[in-house]
Amino acid sequence: MIRLCCINDTKMILNQKQQKIISIILKHKNVQSSDIYEELLRIKEDISLITVKRILSELVKKDILVVNGSGRSTSYDVDIKGRVFFEVDAHEYCSIDPDKRYGLKQYNFELFSSFPREIFTEDELKKLNNATTRYKSKLKDFPPALQKKELERFIIELSWKSSKIEGNTYTLLDTEKLLLDNQVAIGKTKEETQMVLNHKEAFNFIYKNSEEFENITRKNIEDLHKILTKNLNINYGLRKKIVGVTGSIYKPLDNVYQIGEAIESLGMMISKLSDPYSKALMALLGVSYIQPFDDGNKRTSRLIADAILLSNNLPPLSYRSVDEKEYKEAILVFYELNSINPSKKIFIDQYYFTVENYSVFKN
Repeated sequence: MIRLCCINDTKMILNQKQQKIISIILKHKNVQSSDIYEELLRIKEDISLITVKRILSELVKKDILVVNGSGRSTSYDVDIKGRVFFEVDAHEYCSIDPDKRYGLKQYNFELFSSFPREIFTEDELKKLNNATTRYKSKLKDFPPALQKKELERFIIELSWKSSKIEGNTYTLLDTEKLLLDNQVAIGKTKEETQMVLNHKEAFNFIYKNSEEFENITRKNIEDLHKILTKNLNINYGLRKKIVGVTGSIYKPLDNVYQIGEAIESLGMMISKLSDPYSKALMALLGVSYIQPFDDGNKRTSRLIADAILLSNNLPPLSYRSVDEKEYKEAILVFYELNSINPSKKIFIDQYYFTVENYSVFKN
């Protein structure tokens, strides 16, 4: 069992009034208490100005908000911790026209350097640990022949779903025939076939070399990306040109030196996180956020997250049951608001799914 630090639930679970105030500040930025009060009245919130000021003071003490100015010019903005733990309905947020959203349009240079060390609550971490205990109990005396078949099944399902998230039209059955019998599906492009094959090779690589992924580095990210994009006409190495994110106001870094520094900052942040679940989740989100390559970023982030789980003797995620739209919306919310909550929920759900559906990882 992983006995590590976690969020103090009583400090970080915010009530509805607190969440509404955070939402107002995120939308309007550097807001004074009187403006927040007037906005709450406008949305029919029963609250006094004195109560608003008390809540603001509480949120400042919790490092959720930051104070700017003093006296009558005092205003409030949302600090990194406030962004990270902001409760947001990802589907509702993403249904807003991109140009009308209130999220960040640029890379947040303070995000990784100021990231909280604990991101799972005590209850969440307890449930994850209990799931891990159940999983490891299933592995006792597990026959090697069955283990091999289970591993094959996991690789097939990961390769299929991760590729599908990227728009690949291979079905699960097509993927099984390709990876087990080398049978290329009729009507699929060479690129689609290669993408699926690359996933198998990439997972085998992290499975056999899991000790190299206790933390992420520029080298192991680039090594994994190279495998995932082999023969797909995608440049290797950090990108040197601008990329956009479809359907998002967020524009990633466009300077190769800053991209390299961002990866280093991400690696340092992950090394300080208090548990391997957090490390895996933030590798998943962080690599996607930086967008270090011309293409293949989200594929790389999913495999890096699995590599970190494997390096800590934890089961990886196949994403088999994830809803692709929900997954993409959760990632987009992290891009624009830096909130991890929608992605954290998906991570926990997929971890439980792995525990209940696979018995394969005696690497």
